[in-house]
Amino acid sequence: MRGAITTVAVIALAALLLPPLLAWGYADIDWDAVRAAPFSAGHPLGTDSIGRDLLARTLAGTRVTLAVATAAALVALLIGTAWGAVAGWFGGRVDEVMMRIVDALYALPFMFVVIVLMVVFGRSILLVFLGIGAVEWLTMARVVRGQVMTLKNRPFIVASEAAGASVQARMTEHILPNVAPVAIAYLMLTVPQVVMVESFLSFLGLGVQEPLTSLGILVHDGADDMDIAPLTLLVPGAVLVTLVVALNRVGEGLRGRMAR
Repeated sequence: MRGAITTVAVIALAALLLPPLLAWGYADIDWDAVRAAPFSAGHPLGTDSIGRDLLARTLAGTRVTLAVATAAALVALLIGTAWGAVAGWFGGRVDEVMMRIVDALYALPFMFVVIVLMVVFGRSILLVFLGIGAVEWLTMARVVRGQVMTLKNRPFIVASEAAGASVQARMTEHILPNVAPVAIAYLMLTVPQVVMVESFLSFLGLGVQEPLTSLGILVHDGADDMDIAPLTLLVPGAVLVTLVVALNRVGEGLRGRMAR
C-alpha cells in the first residue's frame, strides 16, 4: 500500500506544484508550435492540435479531476454517514423507511441521474461534484448503518447510557469515532469511482467545461488525434489509469486493515 500512497502523492504534488514552473499555461496557445513533437522548445511533451502545451494541460486536468473527485467523495461521506447513522441508531420503522429509500435510489441508473442534473441545471464544476456526490453516498450509508447497529449494543455504549450520557454524547463520543476508520476506508474506495465518473462525464462533454480541463476531456481530445499525435491520448490516459489503480489499492489496503 505504501507504493500506492506514494504514487498518489507524487501525482497530486506534481499537479499542484509543477504548473507555475512551466513556460506555458494549460490554456495558452503557442501558434508557432501547433502539434509540436515531444521535447520541442518550451514543450517537453509537445502540444495539441491548437498549440496548447500537453504537459501543462495534463497537470491541470489531473488537478481538476482530483479536486472534483475529492469534493464529490466528501459530499458522499457527509450524506452517507448522516443517513446511515440515523437509520442504524433508531432502527425499526425509521430504519426500514430510510433503507427502502436507499434501495429505490440504488435501482436508478445513477449515470442517467447525473446526466439529467447536468441537462436540467446546466453544466458547472460545482454541479458536477454535487451531482456525483449525491448519487455516490448510498454504499456509504449502508456501511455506516451496519457499523452503528453493531456498535450501539456493545457493552461500552450500554454502560455509557446507564451512566446517563445523552444520545448526542453517545453518538459523538463513542459511535462516530468508532465508525470513522471504516468510513474513511470506504471513502478512499469512493474516490477512484468518482474519478472514473467525472472522466466519463467530461469525455461525453457533460462534465468540466472549457477553459478548464480534466483527464476525461484530455482523453477525449487525444482520442480524436491519436493517429497523428498518440501522446495526446497516451499521457492523460496513463495518468488516469495509474491514479485509479493506485487509489483503489489504497482503499483496498485500508479496508483490509479495518477488517483485521
